[in-house]
Amino acid sequence: MKKKLKSPASSRRDFIKKSAIVIPAFSIVPRFVLGGTGYVAPSDKITLGFIGTGKQSGGLSSRFLELADVQMLAASDVDSKKLELFKEKVNSFYTVSTGKDNYQGCDTYAMYEELLERKDIDAIIVCMPDHWHAKASIDAMKAGKDVYCEKPLAHTIKEGRKMVNAAEKYQKVVQTGSMQRSWENFRHACELVRNGYIGEIKTVKVNVGDPAVPCDLPDEPTPDNLNWDRWLGAAPLRGYNPVLSPPYTDTSWPMWRAYREFGGGIFSDWGAHMFDIAQWGLGMDNSGPSEFIPPTDKNAKRGLVMKYANGIEMTHEDFGKGWAVQFNGTEGKLEVSRSFLTTDPEKIIDEVVGDDKIKLYKSENHYQNWIDCIKSREKPVCDVETGHRSASVCNLGNIAYQLGRPLKWNPEKEKFEGDSDANKLLTKDYRKPYKV
Repeated sequence: MKKKLKSPASSRRDFIKKSAIVIPAFSIVPRFVLGGTGYVAPSDKITLGFIGTGKQSGGLSSRFLELADVQMLAASDVDSKKLELFKEKVNSFYTVSTGKDNYQGCDTYAMYEELLERKDIDAIIVCMPDHWHAKASIDAMKAGKDVYCEKPLAHTIKEGRKMVNAAEKYQKVVQTGSMQRSWENFRHACELVRNGYIGEIKTVKVNVGDPAVPCDLPDEPTPDNLNWDRWLGAAPLRGYNPVLSPPYTDTSWPMWRAYREFGGGIFSDWGAHMFDIAQWGLGMDNSGPSEFIPPTDKNAKRGLVMKYANGIEMTHEDFGKGWAVQFNGTEGKLEVSRSFLTTDPEKIIDEVVGDDKIKLYKSENHYQNWIDCIKSREKPVCDVETGHRSASVCNLGNIAYQLGRPLKWNPEKEKFEGDSDANKLLTKDYRKPYKV
């Protein structure tokens, strides 16, 4: 059995315990030290740093701020206005929750490397565009931090494997932001599939958005508050466009995600959710499809067929239910999305999966699950290997759409068979000094 690592908060707890020895027996201890219902001692809190304060950070930061056993200490971003707004949000939250007037405990950094130097920060949340995920996460792990990284985990196959290797090397707890794994309806759906309630699975249909395309947006003047060169990072040098990084007054989703240089299209953006559920339901968290067959029409945005070695076929197609997954078995059909879970026959949905059946990892709060695992040193519900494999389906699918020809993939070696051009796309060219 692998020895569990010492919790990041252990050193603080040990210090406090040792210090308590010298406290006189009749000292009067303040109420806030003794605590009460729901009270978490500062030494038992996981301290967090946030990298990336754009649109996605709004909801994600709220999920962590509401956890009693965390403390947000710092944030970093290349956009000074977005960073300032994030700081104001955090400080305002703690002003109210702690009862301290004008709380100012959230520090900001233009360069995340400075944030990572802080020894009082246990863990890092990476909430940046996809092309930054691997470098920021690996840098954080090297600095001794556990990591929560938004989905899709990595921009390329090679980056994802390097993230897995770094987590193993530095013994870090890494949670992928595929939070559907912590939703009861998705877990129940996958347990029904895994336990044969719809029979032997033959096909899976996944409907998500379009594959990635090259970025052809025109150049526009760069805002003074944005370090554009730093935003680009490893991506090819090009001019600023607000579609890629909207101003802080624009609350729409930034569409860097549609372009190959920065993301994987909506195919990856939502595929990291829905292909993740398909992989979970099929028991393929440590593997993936072995064949990718794109549609004959090279302009098609649906129609990719992905074949697993066991004969199951998964297709990227619109089956009329929005972004969703459809499992088709010899004895029925199951469809699941964020808004519904349906089965045919209908009675299947009410089946209670007993303890003698396959039971999947149960997490009821994706964010608390990561925090709990930081303390226990156990794997979270969507650990780094799982996140890498689900992102791989997206990355490989994009390559198939891009090349427009059938590809044979070896999930164990993580290489295409007999296709050197396809293998070149498992990585990318990096601008110095941003190579992963």
